[in-house]
Amino acid sequence: MPSVSEQLEILCRGVVDLHVRGELEERLASGRPLRVKAGFDPTRPDLHLGHTVLMEKMRQFQELGHRVIFLVGDFTAMVGDPTGRNEQRPRLTREQVREAAHTYQSQAFKVLDRDRTEIRYNSEWLGELSTAQLIALCARYTVARMLERDDFAKRFAENRPIHVHEFLYPLLQGYDSVVLECDVELGGADQLFNLLVGRDLMPRYGLRPQCVMTTPLLVGTDARLVDGRVVGAKMSKSVGNYVGVDEPPFEMLQKLMLIDDQVIWHFMDLLSPRPPDELRALRAAVDAGTTSIVAAKEQLARDILGRYHEPAAVEDAFARRRAISRGGAPDDVPELWVTSTSEQIGLAKALQLAGLAASTSEAARLIKQGGVYLDGERAPDDKLALRRGECHLVRIGSKKRRFARVVIR
Repeated sequence: MPSVSEQLEILCRGVVDLHVRGELEERLASGRPLRVKAGFDPTRPDLHLGHTVLMEKMRQFQELGHRVIFLVGDFTAMVGDPTGRNEQRPRLTREQVREAAHTYQSQAFKVLDRDRTEIRYNSEWLGELSTAQLIALCARYTVARMLERDDFAKRFAENRPIHVHEFLYPLLQGYDSVVLECDVELGGADQLFNLLVGRDLMPRYGLRPQCVMTTPLLVGTDARLVDGRVVGAKMSKSVGNYVGVDEPPFEMLQKLMLIDDQVIWHFMDLLSPRPPDELRALRAAVDAGTTSIVAAKEQLARDILGRYHEPAAVEDAFARRRAISRGGAPDDVPELWVTSTSEQIGLAKALQLAGLAASTSEAARLIKQGGVYLDGERAPDDKLALRRGECHLVRIGSKKRRFARVVIR
């Protein structure tokens, strides 16, 4: 292993919270591989780029010789994480969780080293907890401490309901650390309270408290710069502002290229494998006008696509984008957002909601007449389904052509 100081320099880079640096230093000085846990609740199928910010930190631990535990929270997902919620999170069934968890393992290894990763499911022990054991766990924490949590405190002050099972979530997550005897637990910055509950619980079970590290939250693809600050919800499949790690390369490319020009630097900082000095030089070149923002976005997109797809597939995606660009689309194509209440929406309905057709029936007529093109190809059917999170270059008409980039959210 590298020296303790070298390890700390790498591991603390980009970290939001660290409890406690001195304790982490002591554990690293022991020379033994640390047990490092990060949990992922499979509330929806597939991982997205927001998850990979945390997974890259896990990868750093692996490359320094430590052992990481990729914990699939198949039991806690059925309870529902109340983090950041102003109301109760809808509970999932076991079947919904099992379906979502199915894809997690293979996708995790697109970032993590398989040989240094331990995959665990917390239903192994949480599903076996007796009533007496659960009561004993609850007895190790107080309601007053729970109400220190911002989202609980806000709901309590506003007389919004807080259900008893929501108090169980951080306790169960903390109990995971007890069972796994973790040295370090990683999580997003919004998970700090939950992670500290695990740190508090471990001494009460006779264990040394884990160190806690949090990483920044990646905003969604719809974020904007307001008064010099990046404003927007974190990347989430439920919001529809995500880029999935298992998405086809062209879809990934389209979403990344449509990120706001000012917000793209936030994505660069959290996702680019390039060193900070190189990113600063790139931004300076864009500001000076010697490099275009489009070229900078393409560089980031190429780095990201290259991590999750074969080189030939990446080149095909860029070639397809270039072909579409040569199809006569102007430089100032408007970007139109369509909100879908379900995972899919029909093309005709999307055109109507985007204002590209006066009605759904008019949109259907245009499609049937062959007057609508999607990403350079004629739309085959007015029933064609567009998925939430997709972005398409739409062309209507052949002589008097209208263009728009339609984003489904």
